[in-house]
Amino acid sequence: MGAMMSLLFAEFGIEVSFYDPSEEHGQALLGHAKGAKLQDKIKYRKDYQTLCENLGSPKVFVFSVPFGSVGDETIDGLRPYLQKGDILMDASNEHWQSTERRQKRLEPDGIHYIGMGVSGGYQSARHGPSVSPGGSEEALNIVMPFLEKIAARDKHNRPCVTKVGPGGSGHYVKMVHNGIEHGLMSVLCEVWGIMRQAVGMEYDEIASIFDSWNKEGPLEHNFLISIGAEMCRTRDPKDNSFVLDRVRDKVVQDVDETEGTGTWTCEEAVRLHVPAPTIMSAHLFRLASADAARREKVKNGLDGGFKPAKMQLTGQERTDFVKDLQKATYASFLLSFIQGLHIIEKANHEQKWNVDFADMLQLWRGGCIIQSDYIVDLLEKVYRQDNHDGNDLLDHREIGAPLKENYPALKRVVLRAIEADAPVPSLSASLEYLKYIASTELPTQFMEAQMDYFGAHKFDLKSAEPGKPVAGEHHFEWKPARGVFDAHK
Repeated sequence: MGAMMSLLFAEFGIEVSFYDPSEEHGQALLGHAKGAKLQDKIKYRKDYQTLCENLGSPKVFVFSVPFGSVGDETIDGLRPYLQKGDILMDASNEHWQSTERRQKRLEPDGIHYIGMGVSGGYQSARHGPSVSPGGSEEALNIVMPFLEKIAARDKHNRPCVTKVGPGGSGHYVKMVHNGIEHGLMSVLCEVWGIMRQAVGMEYDEIASIFDSWNKEGPLEHNFLISIGAEMCRTRDPKDNSFVLDRVRDKVVQDVDETEGTGTWTCEEAVRLHVPAPTIMSAHLFRLASADAARREKVKNGLDGGFKPAKMQLTGQERTDFVKDLQKATYASFLLSFIQGLHIIEKANHEQKWNVDFADMLQLWRGGCIIQSDYIVDLLEKVYRQDNHDGNDLLDHREIGAPLKENYPALKRVVLRAIEADAPVPSLSASLEYLKYIASTELPTQFMEAQMDYFGAHKFDLKSAEPGKPVAGEHHFEWKPARGVFDAHK
C-alpha cells in the first residue's frame, strides 16, 4: 500500500522521500518507480534522520505499517526530528484508540497526527483510494487539498474523501468499512458457492450473471461483484486452467493477525450492544475456514461431513432461482451496511465525534472495496432526510420496503441451501436478523422467565409499554430457595 501510494503521489508531481527498514522493499519501490518513469520524484533514504533532513518545513509524513507497536516505533524513530506544525498521517489499518493515544502524545508539542483510513487495496492505492481522515480541525484543513487531489473519484467526479471528525473517528470508520466488507464478501462467496457447487454452474455463466447484476439493478456498480466476474473468467496462461480452481478455501488474515479490523468491528458491536449478525457470522466463517487441517480432521471424524448436494433445477425454476439469488444478495448486502452504520452511530454518540453520515457515505463510493452505488445512493437519500433515526435505520420506510420485498427470496434461497447442505452462514444470519428484529413475539420471553427463576433478574409485563432496555420491575417466586436441611423436610 505504501509503495503504491508513493507512486500515486509522484504521478501528481509530488516529490516523495521514503524510508523502509527493509532494503528489499525499498529497492522494489525504486524498481516500480523506474518502470513508471517516476524515478526523479521518488528517493530512498537510509534512515529517519536522512529522511527528515531532506524534507522542508512543515514536514508531512504518510506511513503505511502493520497495526500495533510498529506505529509507535515509527513515531519513536521520527520523534527527534519532528517540530511544531509537522503532520503525520497514519494510513495503516490501526486501532482507533491507538490513534487517539498517539494524538494525545504529540499534541502538546504542536505535532499533528491524523488517523487516515485508506480503502481499495494496493490497486486503488496506485490509482486513487478512498480516504477517511480523522484528527484535529486544524490538521484536517491543512491536508484536505492534498487528499482531494489524490483520492478516488466517484461517478460524478467527486473526490472520495471527507473530514470524518476528531480523534480516532477516521480509523474507526475505516474499521467498520472493513467489517461491512467481511459481511459482503461472505454473502457473495456463499452465493458463488451455491451457484458453483449446488447448482453446478460453469465459471463463465457465473461471470455473466455477476456482470448483469453489476450493470443494473440494486447491485449495480458493486466493486466486489465486478471483480468476482473477472475472477471467474481468469485463466492461467500457462495451461489455460481457471485460477479459482487452485485456490484453497482458507482465509487467514484474522487468525494470523495481519489484519485486525474485522475482529475489532465485532468487538465494538458487542461492546456497544449493537446486533450485527451478518458481519459477525462472516467473521466466524472466516475463522473456521482458516484452519484447513482442523476441518480435515473434523470431516474425517464426521465420516465425510456434509458435502453440498446438487439442486435439481431446470428451465424457468432455474431462472427464477437466479433472480432469488440476486434479491437475497441485495437484502444481505443492505443489512451488512446498516449493521455497520449502527455501530458507527453508537460510537459517534459515545465519543461525541459529530460525524456527518451523509457526507461520510462519500467514502464508500469510488476507490473502496464496499463500493455499491445503488445501496449508498439509497442510504445517503435517507440520511439527508430529517425523519431518519441513525440508531435504527430499519424503521425508515425507504429501507424497510426493499427488505420486506426481498425477504421471501432470501428465505427461499436459505431454505434451498439448507436442503442442499450448502454453507450459508451470513445469508441465514441476515434472514434470522430480519425475523427477530421485526418481531414483538420472540421466544426470549421464555429465556427471561428462566433468568428470573434462577437469578431473580426480574421481568417486564406484556401489559406494560415496551419501554427501554433496562431491567424489569417484576419478580415471581417460581420456587422458594431452600437450604440443605430444608430439602430433606
